[in-house]
Amino acid sequence: MAHILIVEDDPHIARALKLNLEAEGYDASISADGQTALALLGESSTTIDLVILDLMLPGLSGYAVCESLRNRQCEIPIVILSARTLTEDRVRGFDSGADVYLHKPFDLEELLSVVRNLLNRRSRGRIDAEQKTTGKGATYAFGDASVNFDTYEVTVHGKLVRLTTLEIKLLRYFIEHEGMVVSRSELLEEVWGLAHTPTTRTVDNFILNLRKTFEQDPANPRHFLSIRGTGYRFVARPQTDPPTGDG
Repeated sequence: MAHILIVEDDPHIARALKLNLEAEGYDASISADGQTALALLGESSTTIDLVILDLMLPGLSGYAVCESLRNRQCEIPIVILSARTLTEDRVRGFDSGADVYLHKPFDLEELLSVVRNLLNRRSRGRIDAEQKTTGKGATYAFGDASVNFDTYEVTVHGKLVRLTTLEIKLLRYFIEHEGMVVSRSELLEEVWGLAHTPTTRTVDNFILNLRKTFEQDPANPRHFLSIRGTGYRFVARPQTDPPTGDG
């Protein structure tokens, strides 16, 4: 039985979430502040499989909780549930390491769907990189880069670089679908866990960041290619000249 931690200072929302999650067969706990949540997550005897996190918490904000967990190399899925609706709030949430950002008031069925998908994805474990490995474990190399999906260690030109949790997830999805054209809507659903999302430049901005990190010339990418009107395609070992029509 998956154990979900609800970090929410509104007792009515927290109790409602707990009731509905338990009705779905999950084990649910409540923490009313960030410090208590971090202490609970730090206990070796406590197994938490997913965190539902409010942002406006007493003492320690949800952003700080999220950043602290990711700095510990904690890979637990984090769903931010917040009344903050501005784009900069969503961007900061993702940059802090959140997997999904939902607005209050939220749709219960959508939240439960997100929870199911994140837990299923977590249970499938890390990617099997046997056919694509160039080193130990889940290390994958392309161009001048090497990525270890077990430790989140990324090197480019022999130097360590840091990616956010969401950038790692996006990179892993591209590697798993190397050579295939993937649409923005597919990426939003499979990486961000967002379904029926209107057109957004969120994906485009993340692709720009990946290009800045991994491409020798981000303006003329050879690995992360744009397919006009469709989406993107990842090429691990490009030909000498980039394919025409991609940019």
